[in-house]
Amino acid sequence: MNYGYIRVSTDKQTVENQRFEIESFCKKNGLAIDSWIEETVSGTVDASRRELGKILKDIKKGDLIICSELSRLGRSLFMIMSILNQLMEKEAKVWTIKDNYRLGDDIQSKVLAFAFGLSAEIERNLISQRTKEALERKKTEGIKLGRPRGRNGKSKLEGAEFAVTIMLLAGTSINQMSKLYGTHRETVKLFIKKKALDSNENLSQAKKEFNLGSL
Repeated sequence: MNYGYIRVSTDKQTVENQRFEIESFCKKNGLAIDSWIEETVSGTVDASRRELGKILKDIKKGDLIICSELSRLGRSLFMIMSILNQLMEKEAKVWTIKDNYRLGDDIQSKVLAFAFGLSAEIERNLISQRTKEALERKKTEGIKLGRPRGRNGKSKLEGAEFAVTIMLLAGTSINQMSKLYGTHRETVKLFIKKKALDSNENLSQAKKEFNLGSL
């Protein structure tokens, strides 16, 4: 079963562009959409409360979801990673057109799924930590609850060294990483350079630790 998934945030946005992209992609690759899912809802709404939730529940091994880009699935890294993990656990496939993801049951997809899961866990822990710190500040100093990011000279990617390394091994592009983390591509490039994540030493160590010699 091939699903075409289209989501827009407001009724002022048209679904036609996304549908055209998906139909053109399918024609070029000899595919046919068996079922279309179109919804007008914010990407911040949990997937279980969207039409997408029905797909996640019913999708089977080998089924394919095609959408214009990963941001159609959700508006936060944690939500997107959670959805992808659910789909890959069911051995379903996710293909995106603009950011050119091909997630399936191959070794690179499994490595990416591992990185995605780790990224989601890091994001969840950071959110929890920031929330607790903000609440404490509000209690003791009267500072409003917030979610400070990228302050004090720290990168928004701080703490994602291993996930980025795994994505480098899997061939994920800088543009794809920047979209996943919601930051500029130059920020990603600077982070990789500063941490020497693309060095032979770092990549070899990661391969050795997780038995990824085939990548």
